[in-house]
Amino acid sequence: MANRKLHVLPDNAGLLRAAAECLCDAIADVVSTKEYCTMALSGGSTPRGLYELLAAPAFSESIPWNKLRFFLGDERHVPHDHPDSNLRMVRESLFGNREPAPGTLFPVDTRLDPKEAAMKYEQTLREVIGKDGALDIVLLGLGDDAHTASLFPHTDALQEKNAWVKEVYVEKLNAWRISFTFPLINAARTVVFLVSGASKSSAVRQVLQGEREPDTFPAQSVQPHDGVVHWFLDEAAASALK
Repeated sequence: MANRKLHVLPDNAGLLRAAAECLCDAIADVVSTKEYCTMALSGGSTPRGLYELLAAPAFSESIPWNKLRFFLGDERHVPHDHPDSNLRMVRESLFGNREPAPGTLFPVDTRLDPKEAAMKYEQTLREVIGKDGALDIVLLGLGDDAHTASLFPHTDALQEKNAWVKEVYVEKLNAWRISFTFPLINAARTVVFLVSGASKSSAVRQVLQGEREPDTFPAQSVQPHDGVVHWFLDEAAASALK
């Protein structure tokens, strides 16, 4: 069982600040013993607020940006300049007006078909973190259907045991995604869930306290072998917990 730490903050602003402090501490721990820190980023509106906070001077000035290697935990199969692109959101919020240093931000090549894009991204990951390596930090969100990354209920990728990255067709969205899988996520040293809003409260309760139904509630399968899982929730998202 993973080491789980629950942080409930009064509101979204408090949640973002607490998560930013946690991430900065985790990054500092990693780079104190390693050449660089590998980190998977999440898409969504709540992470965007976190990235904007990290880019602000209060946090940005203490982050060793050139020692970070950023990956996308999932990506929409759209061009990089598309409004739905997670890469575009990360560039706008985390990097703002400055260009990330070469070799620090690794995009999914969405010009390829979804299967090829997933295979190529896994190859890139293995080159950076090693064939049997592990990511230092994985940032995740939670959908109101308990999906995380782009691992949606009752999709084939939930059963993946070997590949680190898979293409996922999300029928209800009529769209392809490229997503990290549980073998990669669960090898991470630190996992951070960021969940805000009452609409997520039922999913939070089911994942943290419900019966084990990982095909229906995919985020239940986030159980790092040797890592710690931080759940950052605002009071609205935590409101259904007993």
